[in-house]
Amino acid sequence: MEQINAVGRRKAAIARVYVNEGSGEITINKRPLADYFPNPILQYIVKQPLSTLDAAEKYDIKVNLIGGGYKGQAEALRLAIARALVKINPEDKSALRKEGFMTRDPRAVERKKPGQPKARKRFQFSKR
Repeated sequence: MEQINAVGRRKAAIARVYVNEGSGEITINKRPLADYFPNPILQYIVKQPLSTLDAAEKYDIKVNLIGGGYKGQAEALRLAIARALVKINPEDKSALRKEGFMTRDPRAVERKKPGQPKARKRFQFSKR
């Protein structure tokens, strides 16, 4: 199997993933998964597509992660891994789609409007 690559995005985070056959090692920005995401919930989010397909020990995954916060980065990485797994085996797509791992979350920060302190907040109205 040659190297498979995929991209996942969430909010401002971008994850570029390179998947090879291996022993299940995930390296993010040249650091192990446990070092990059010390929170076990974020580690769980990243590994969800692999555990859904029982492929956790089959592939070595190298990741370039930029932008966003840690939650957005974890979800971007989850999407990228799911897309790479579908490139490897297209029959897995329905299982991953059913779990919601193939859908790019379109929600992003709403822009600030002029004449307001924030996107939706207004300055206090004064009648006099």
